Amino acid sequence: MTLVTGAELLAVASEHGFAVPALNLSDYNMMIAAFEVCEEVGSPLMVALGPKEGGWIGEDFIPAILARAHRSSVPTALHWDHGNDLDEVIRAIRLGYTSVMIDASLQPFEKNVEVTAEVVRIARAAGVSVEGELGTIGKTEGADEGGTDDILYTEPDEAVTFAERTGVDSLAIAIGTRHGIYPPDLKPELKLDLLDSIDAAVDVPLVLHGGSNNPDEEIRQACTRGINKVNISSDIKGAFYDGLRETLQDRSIRDPRIVVPPAMECARELVRHKIGLFGSADTLQHYGH
Repeated sequence: MTLVTGAELLAVASEHGFAVPALNLSDYNMMIAAFEVCEEVGSPLMVALGPKEGGWIGEDFIPAILARAHRSSVPTALHWDHGNDLDEVIRAIRLGYTSVMIDASLQPFEKNVEVTAEVVRIARAAGVSVEGELGTIGKTEGADEGGTDDILYTEPDEAVTFAERTGVDSLAIAIGTRHGIYPPDLKPELKLDLLDSIDAAVDVPLVLHGGSNNPDEEIRQACTRGINKVNISSDIKGAFYDGLRETLQDRSIRDPRIVVPPAMECARELVRHKIGLFGSADTLQHYGH
């Protein structure tokens, strides 16, 4: 297997009723742990980086992701997450991303259509797939990906119009999730009936943002009822850095060969768990592998 577009990953997931893990991996060791688990269980992988993460790690990290993807046994896409504008998307394409998201969901509907359609026109000429967003994802304090205080749920009829007029390859929808980790007084709850209605109306694969910290059974159901990509950021970072904190309680440990492996294993366990919810294990045969 090698590097593929997001559209190639999600078309198979849509046909066979599972979701691809889209993991925000802004650390080299976290990235390696994710690849190892996907190769172990036979799951496709989307490595995602957003504007803040991309700015933090810098451009030199991208060739390492691409090199690891090219020698992987699983189909992999490199995805620019929550792109803000066309210039940002063009830069991602030039860096080698095979999938880009343009997030104009905070704009009025017509402006969202206009911006997204222009990104589709440019990206398609470069052989890169495009994800759009309709509706607004909620946010929790400290979430890198942004969002709004109140969720604006995606309307099925608008989703049909948006997909047809923009030509997006996948569509991120708002059905009740929030970016980040939920505070104790906020109970996450997905509107699965709304998902059913959108899935029945729209032909393109559907994407769930804010997939961390939601009840497992709701995520599992969503992935059998039309969601074909789930974004995970806070959960995998939390697992990895909790592992680091645990090891570093012993202040005498300084060798990264001792410090990092336990954190990588924590990340591996988290990825295995998510893949189990998404139903993406043992799906490589559907990709011709």
